[in-house]
Amino acid sequence: MIPYGRQEITEADIEAVVEVLRSDLITQGSKVPEFERAVTQQVSAKHAVATNSATSALHLACRTLGVGPGDRVWTSPITFVASANCALYCGAQVDFVDIDPNTYNMSVQALEAKLDAAERTGTLPKVVIPVHMCGQSCEMQEIGELAWRYGFFVLEDASHAIGGYYQQKPVGNCHYSDITVFSFHPVKIITTAEGGMAVTNNPGLAQQMELLRSHGITRDPNLFADVQYSTSKTVPRIPDHGPWYYQQIDLGYNYRMTDIQAALGLKQLERLKTYVTKRRKLAYRYDELLADLPFHTPWQNPDTESAWHIYIIRFNLEEIEPNRRKVFDFLRQQGIGVNVHYIPVHTQPYYRKIGFDWGMFPSAEKYYWEAITLPLFPTMTKETQNQVVNALKKIAHKIDRMAHK
Repeated sequence: MIPYGRQEITEADIEAVVEVLRSDLITQGSKVPEFERAVTQQVSAKHAVATNSATSALHLACRTLGVGPGDRVWTSPITFVASANCALYCGAQVDFVDIDPNTYNMSVQALEAKLDAAERTGTLPKVVIPVHMCGQSCEMQEIGELAWRYGFFVLEDASHAIGGYYQQKPVGNCHYSDITVFSFHPVKIITTAEGGMAVTNNPGLAQQMELLRSHGITRDPNLFADVQYSTSKTVPRIPDHGPWYYQQIDLGYNYRMTDIQAALGLKQLERLKTYVTKRRKLAYRYDELLADLPFHTPWQNPDTESAWHIYIIRFNLEEIEPNRRKVFDFLRQQGIGVNVHYIPVHTQPYYRKIGFDWGMFPSAEKYYWEAITLPLFPTMTKETQNQVVNALKKIAHKIDRMAHK
């Protein structure tokens, strides 16, 4: 079975991990800060906070931006559920903005209309989370301008997009946002096995995310709360604190990345440009090979250079057979490990229980019924890609015959 995504682990990756395993510190050592610095240099951001997953990074970002009960957070319905769940973890209300049918990203027009209506009813969001679907950046300048006008924070979910560019600048530079989050899951552009990272240009936001990442505990005397002297007769009134001393000054989490993961991430990051270049060439080759077939290939905004995490085609199968399920099953039977990204979040049972339902975001739902994710990964060969395309040609031939009956 050809998978839709696959990591590449080299001998250099393995050696880097083994080196950490043989060292004195396999967590909370030097590799995580080193990985953070390397990512900031790659994406032109000033600060980075590595985490054990992108979900954790999204949660930390929401907490740091002050999201809590009574607040509203908006995101795209076409994303993994974590993009919405991170707000619910904070006790906030979640809502969605329908997608642009060309890019599959949050529609700027739909966002502006929804913000205008929310302003009249006093229900503006505190945070908007645009999702860079497939690795293609959202229209961040327009979203940033709306943030300035309506007064909300922008948290970019760039889980798909490290190595991508917007307006000739790397995704993650945070020029139009407050925080950007990346994912290092194995099927993403680079991997740390599991892992994520939040980047920002705001030192205060970075400091707070670092604090919350590790239980809300600090050893930095500059961050200590005022000393509370004891009134107990059995405890010294003036504490005799030494170098072991720490304080918990907030309620945080254990969201740390290990040095083992960071070592892998550092070696993978060295190949980021190579990986994205290979993905881009494969995507362009799909465009060429599928050009004459009855499928919609991905449209690219000229302001963007996608990182090409995934390659999605859409079928116009409203009037003819086979339907999307039959196409999916046929491709799987041919050894093509296609997938679907994503089931609209608002249609999930949990979200229907809190008030959402089918029919609320029609562009997202239409996209879902038509979309299939094709295999795309850096080690994919032309021969493997030809196998995928030849299977699609068989489907196209059947569609053509059905259309002419």
